Order: sequence, then C-alpha cells, then structure tokens
Amino acid sequence: MKLALDIFRALADESRLRIVALLGAMELSVGELAQVLGQSQPRVSRHVKILCDAGLAERRKEGSWVFVALGERARVTPVLAALDAYGVAGEVEADIARLSAVRADRAAAAAAWFEAHAGEWDAIRSLHVAEDQVEAAMRTLLGNAPLGRLIDIGTGTGRMIELFAPAATHVLGIDKSSEMLRLARARVGEQAELRQADLYALPVADGGVDVAILHHVLHFAQQPGAAIAEAARVLDDYGRLLIADFASHDREELRARDAHTRLGFADAQIAGWFEKAGLALERVETLEGGELTVKLWLGRKQGVPVREVKAA
Repeated sequence: MKLALDIFRALADESRLRIVALLGAMELSVGELAQVLGQSQPRVSRHVKILCDAGLAERRKEGSWVFVALGERARVTPVLAALDAYGVAGEVEADIARLSAVRADRAAAAAAWFEAHAGEWDAIRSLHVAEDQVEAAMRTLLGNAPLGRLIDIGTGTGRMIELFAPAATHVLGIDKSSEMLRLARARVGEQAELRQADLYALPVADGGVDVAILHHVLHFAQQPGAAIAEAARVLDDYGRLLIADFASHDREELRARDAHTRLGFADAQIAGWFEKAGLALERVETLEGGELTVKLWLGRKQGVPVREVKAA
C-alpha cells in the first residue's frame, strides 16, 4: 500500500505527469526539461526529486549536467500504460514539439562545428590512448572471420572503412556532414558506398547489415539510446554492434570546445541501452592512457554474457 501511495502522490501534479510522459519518449537533461516546461531548473529539479524518491525516475550527474531517465521498468510500465489510457501522453505533444525545436537548434550548432573542423578531425582525437591501439583492440574484438555487410555510422573521414573494408562484402558509410563525406570519399575511393544520412534514421532495411560500428560518435549524440536502437534495427540475427567511445569523465570544457554532448559512458548505461535495443553485451574492453579512458563495447543480437577485459 505504501508503494502505491508514494507513486500516486508523486504523480499528483501536472508538471510531474508531463515529465514522466516526456521521459517515456527519451532521456533528458534537467535543462531540457526546464526549457520544455517553461520552468526554472531549481523548480524542475524539485519535481524530479519527488519522482526519483517514488522510483519513477532516475538521476545521473554528468559534469555540470544532470540527466533524468525513467525508473525501474517494472514500476514505471503500469504508470505509462495508465497515462496512455487516460490520454495524458497525447496532451504532451506540444511539449515534444518544443523539445524537438530545442534539439534542432543544438543539432544545427553541432553540424556547423563538424563542417568547420572536418579537415582537422583526425588530429582532434588526441585526448586518449593512441588511435592505433584503439584500432588494434577493435580488430581483436571483431576477430578474423569475414565481416559480411558492414555499416560505419558517423564515418567521419572514413578511417574505419579503410580499416575494415577488406574483410567485408559490402560497406556503407554514413555521415550527416557533407564536408566529412567529401574527405571520406577522397580517402576510401571505391571501397565503400557513402551516403549523407542521420544516425537516427539509417538508410538501411531491418536486418540489412551484419556488423555496425560507432567509432567515437556516441558522445556527440543527443539521444545515445535512440542511436543504439537504430543501429540494432539494421542488424541481422546474430549481428554485432561495436562501439568505441570514452568512459565517463568530468571534462566539462569539451561540451563547448569540441561539441561533446555526453561526457563519456558507464558500462551500466551501455548495457541498459543494449538491453532495450535487443542486444546482449558480449564484450567490454578498457584502454587506459592519455587524459581520457577509451572503452569498447561489443553487443550482439542473441549474444552471450559480458566479459571484462582490461588492456595492459
């Protein structure tokens, strides 16, 4: 009875109902919630605390930002079903529209940054262990067997294509930046098909690839879980998704200087997004050295339990 009372008390406010409905669509920062709701961040933080105390939401601090996601699935699912049944979710369409506008502004700013820095992209990646060590670890995780149909999501200058195309039967590289694609075409020649596309809407049919790669792309994504879900969608049965990105860190200046949206990721975050996308976290590798730690996460449809490997 106490649990039910806590949940109903937490939901007995219009703003908190709107927050829960929004979180049902995506993980959001407190700042984003404040913009959408038209309220101050302290006020939104109080609402979020009440929802968290009731187990309906979870907070995670990342540098100076706080991200909010739905709470435990078993507790939240009946609430979302009730909101949908009573038409509450439909009433937050205006909130979703405002959120889309906020995200569009940020995406435009990020796109401008990529266009401006495309020529120096490879040199920018200097905060972590040498790239040849990252590439060697990626090769090891993917193994020596043929890769089949490969997609490089956020291909940048095309380095992943250059590295893995010889082992693939067909390679597709996608990037939203036309300038990045220009550089990639000069680099990879006829090794791959290159297309301008969004990582949230890949131009591939369900089950159309065997291996997907997200190499230092996810920390630029405003919706990492959605990017992983879209990558999983295009994977065939037993297909693999390999992510190379940063472990959680507190280098707040990278948000403004290098357009980083997320300050790295924890294993539990990636595992949670994999599970929701229908992937099993098969391998994790840690590459220390430099100012930031690089992590490799390998997921597979119908995969096997995780193993942790720490590089020397």
